[in-house]
Amino acid sequence: MVMRNMLIAAALAPALLLGACGGTKNGGLESVHQPIVTRADYLFDVATSGDALAPGEAQRLAGWMRSINLGYGDRIAIDDAGAYAGGGVREAVQAQAAQYGLLVADDAPVTGAAISPGTVRIIVSRMKATVPNCPDFSRATGIEFAGNTSSNHGCAINSNLAAMIANPSDLVQGQRGAGFTDPIQANKAIDAFRRGTGSAATGAAGGAAGGAGGGAAASGSGPGASGGGSPNGGQ
Repeated sequence: MVMRNMLIAAALAPALLLGACGGTKNGGLESVHQPIVTRADYLFDVATSGDALAPGEAQRLAGWMRSINLGYGDRIAIDDAGAYAGGGVREAVQAQAAQYGLLVADDAPVTGAAISPGTVRIIVSRMKATVPNCPDFSRATGIEFAGNTSSNHGCAINSNLAAMIANPSDLVQGQRGAGFTDPIQANKAIDAFRRGTGSAATGAAGGAAGGAGGGAAASGSGPGASGGGSPNGGQ
């Protein structure tokens, strides 16, 4: 019986060794799990009347924009397919886009479907950032003779980055700066804080007053430069 158990253990040893060497390899400090940015185009054809939208089309367009949850980071373009999009059409589309703080782009992406005569196509391009294959615990933890980090290394922080980024296209190509620095504009936040008129100073004063009165002071947070969301901490 003892000999049989020893034979079974000896037979399983190579498989266990191979299992420990398998899985995702993270050979450096930079994780192999990086955000992947994909683009999806949403199409909506509207009828035209002269150089403007046909009656009722503006309402249809507004309803469609609400249905796809149009928002920051989306790119709106008009494909006229034969100069049907006159100045009135562009102004009508821009009026709807302005309600979401967006502008209509000058060029439109290529779409495969044909555009019917007398209509224009509104194209909303939306970018999405994800980190595939996360979480990843495919590589067994233990003695690492090859010096690899965990197979799950980088999943948490990069997944949080992909979830919080307001405009995923910034991960592909960041936005250019203004090219100059205005010291007066840069010091406005500092001056407001010193004078006690800034949101941080006001919140601190309100919190102190709430504590003195026996109440609880609630603190809020505004949208950050790269969108909403909160990291779960650690990786």
